Order: sequence, then structure tokens, then C-alpha cells
Amino acid sequence: MKIRTILFRSSGLVLALGLFSLNSCTKDNGTTGSGLNAAAVVNISADESTSDNVFNEVFDNVAGIDNATAGDSLGLYGSDGSGVFGAVAFNAAGEMTNQATARCFTVTVTPQGKGIFPKTVTIDFGTGCDKGGHIRQGKIITVYSGRLGVPGSQAVTTFDGYKVDSFAIEGKHTLTNISDLGGNQRAFHVVVENAKVTNTANGRWRGWNADRTRTQIEGNGTPYYPLDDVFSITGARSGSNSEGRTWSGSTITPLIRKATCPWLVSGTVKLTVNSTDGVLDYGDGTCDNQAVITVNGVAHTITLH
Repeated sequence: MKIRTILFRSSGLVLALGLFSLNSCTKDNGTTGSGLNAAAVVNISADESTSDNVFNEVFDNVAGIDNATAGDSLGLYGSDGSGVFGAVAFNAAGEMTNQATARCFTVTVTPQGKGIFPKTVTIDFGTGCDKGGHIRQGKIITVYSGRLGVPGSQAVTTFDGYKVDSFAIEGKHTLTNISDLGGNQRAFHVVVENAKVTNTANGRWRGWNADRTRTQIEGNGTPYYPLDDVFSITGARSGSNSEGRTWSGSTITPLIRKATCPWLVSGTVKLTVNSTDGVLDYGDGTCDNQAVITVNGVAHTITLH
């Protein structure tokens, strides 16, 4: 996939920046359920979903670098720009839209030449680049140990002064191909370390670490056609925020992500904040921007804008 088709999924971007609306199924003024703890778990479920989607976008970008962009098919797909999770774009309503826009960033590949590794790909937005109505600046840097479609290959992504609007993004994302040699199902180990998303306008931040496995459960037989791809995601995560809250979580049922939807469509995660547990449910498979966090039997709906 050409990188321009994968970086700017507009609804995913808004989600990644954490523009959440929290609407409880019952009024939550800090005394619902288990009081302040329940409210904290509801708020942290938003932070958790924010972090998850920031680094889902990193996976998309890493997987999408192809021959047309880098002079070598570094990602998972063909050299014809067909790619994944960006062959189409999404608007804020989650509807697929046409995305034929000019680049306002530069891509540098070092060293040049096919088959020479490790290879570093730097996406540089400079001091400000308006894509999809959001200003990006700084650099995204990925080092490939080999072509990502080959089992055992790894891609490590870091950031240098990277911001989207007023949100600064930090951390390390390591993607490793753990597919079986000769098998027909792709699988990847994803580790996120020391991630941090900071709203530079007000100083609020959220930190995140994750260790997950992403297994492609549909679309393996059509490697150059992205729109039938479906991934199952399992693993553990932990986080903290500027309000002094910390949490841990693990998948109860696998999280499901479809190429044709900008949001997770199903799956559940157990979140633990101090001694209070909540279950975050992404739905029944329908592509919508709703998730539900249940704390002590009280359900709270999270709308992802």
C-alpha cells in the first residue's frame, strides 16, 4: 500500500486523539455503582481505547509501506498500492470515502536498494502538515529488519517530535511476524513500550504499555486484496494518566478488527483500577462507534467520535 492511503483514516484519527463523549446508561455523578471508583473505571476505559487506537494506526502504517513508497515491498501487501486499512478512507461517521489527496510530507529510505537491511523509513511532516483537517508535525521513524511479510521479520517504530494537532505522541512500537513458515494464516506479535499521548494544550496525558498478538482470521487467501481482512487481537495492557490513575487489562474474548471499519467491532477487555474491575465490550460485530463499560453491574456507553 502507498503510505498516503494508510496514514490518514480520519475517524480513526479523531478516536486516537481521545475526543470521547461518555454517556452513562444511568446518571453517573461520581456516586453511581461503587462511587468514585466506578467513575474512574469509566474514564479510564476511554483512555484505554484512545491508546489502543493510536497504536493500531501505527500497525497500519508499518504494514502499508510498499515498493511504490520505499523502493522495496517492506510491508505486508503488493507493490500496486492496494494495501490494507487505507485502500479506502473513513469519515467521522465511519463511512468509507474516496481519499485521493496530495502528500504534504516527505519519505526518506536508508539505505536505498532492494533487499538491503536493516532499512529505515522516516516520514517527516516538518513543522506542520495539514492532512484530513488535522495538523501533523515531526517524524515517524520505522526500522525494518527485513520484509515484514517474511516470518521472523521485525519493524520497530519510534517518534521524533511527532504531534497531531495539540497531541504529542511518544513511545516504541515493535511488530514481529510470528507466522508459521509455509502456513496460510498470518500472525504478529505487537509490543508497545513507554507510550504516552499528551494534550499539550492542557497538559493532560495518558501512558500505555501493551503486549498483544494479532492473528489474521479472514482474508489470508487474498493477500493483495485488503478489504476482506479481519484480525483477532489478544493480550495484556497497562496504563496510567495525569489524574494519578493506573490500570491493567487483558482480553476476555478476542478483539475483532475489520478492514472495512475504523473501530473495533467486537471483543471484551477486563480492566482493573485499584480493586475495581470493569468489562469493556466493543459490541456484537456491527461497525459502529459504540462501546460499553460495565462496572458493578452498571453499564456506561462510550461514544467514539
